[in-house]
Amino acid sequence: MTISLSRYLLFHEIDLSGQIKGNQAANMASGGNVNQDVTESCADYGINSLSLCGPAGGRLGLESNRGVHALLKCPVCLNVMCAPIHQCPNGHTICVVCKAKVQNICPICREELGNIRCLALEKVAESVELPCKYHCYGCHDILPYHSRMRHEKSCKYRGYNCPYAGVECPVTGDIPFIMAHLKADHNVDMHDGCSFNHRYVKPNPHEIENATWMLTVFNCFGYQFCLHFEAFQLGTAPVYMAFLRFMGDENDANKFSYSLEVGGNGRKMKWQGIPRSIRDSHKTVRDSLDGLIITRNVALFFSGGDRQELKLKVSGRIWKEQC
Repeated sequence: MTISLSRYLLFHEIDLSGQIKGNQAANMASGGNVNQDVTESCADYGINSLSLCGPAGGRLGLESNRGVHALLKCPVCLNVMCAPIHQCPNGHTICVVCKAKVQNICPICREELGNIRCLALEKVAESVELPCKYHCYGCHDILPYHSRMRHEKSCKYRGYNCPYAGVECPVTGDIPFIMAHLKADHNVDMHDGCSFNHRYVKPNPHEIENATWMLTVFNCFGYQFCLHFEAFQLGTAPVYMAFLRFMGDENDANKFSYSLEVGGNGRKMKWQGIPRSIRDSHKTVRDSLDGLIITRNVALFFSGGDRQELKLKVSGRIWKEQC
């Protein structure tokens, strides 16, 4: 059930801009407009109206409750606030996460926030329906307040984390954005095709800690796949590992299979598996050992020569499983 903001303010006499309670009723008696006062209150908060894009903006009830949506927007992070919602003595509200970030000082009037809860606004929040915050990326769901929070944690339209390994990259976004980011900011090699031959050379293979973590992206079947190759310590054993990740959700990743092959001196090792979605973190995939694992001794044997230089050739292919 949705609720009209003007009706809520009239019946509950809430003063969201820090003025004396009952001003709304006095304003009505003098021919004023409660909705106009609400708009001015939003300006006092430094909050703009929540703009809706796509079909979500045309849903009945959303337009009339635009003022409610704006009041639920935290002035610091600009996300919709969820309980507990805190307020300063002057009535300015803030979400619980940002309350700690601003060191308990109101970002609007600089008063100390204390531990005052805005119970009235929390009640409003429970009664309204809101679009998923990923509606601009294609999600058309309109959800009750608390259901919306649960939905957004697993929404298929939510952004992806940058799959680049070796650095803590905080960038998130949709796949086209992540692709442009990998090319521009990480200088990642990108290739077209569903089969590949990669050669990895390292002058001092005994320095596992300082090994370069490599990433190559392949465009295949209209999707993108990340090939990882890296060195790390598995218990006390230094190993190399190669594995493939799918740039998309798990349901689409399960439609594909891949194989990896490495060898030398007449010997060969092969791995076949299903690419893991980049929804799974790089660490999760690596720690699960879901890929081709080569011990350093075997890798040096494949490299030939005096075993002082790593020279590995990794070949592979990607194919689509029959439905």
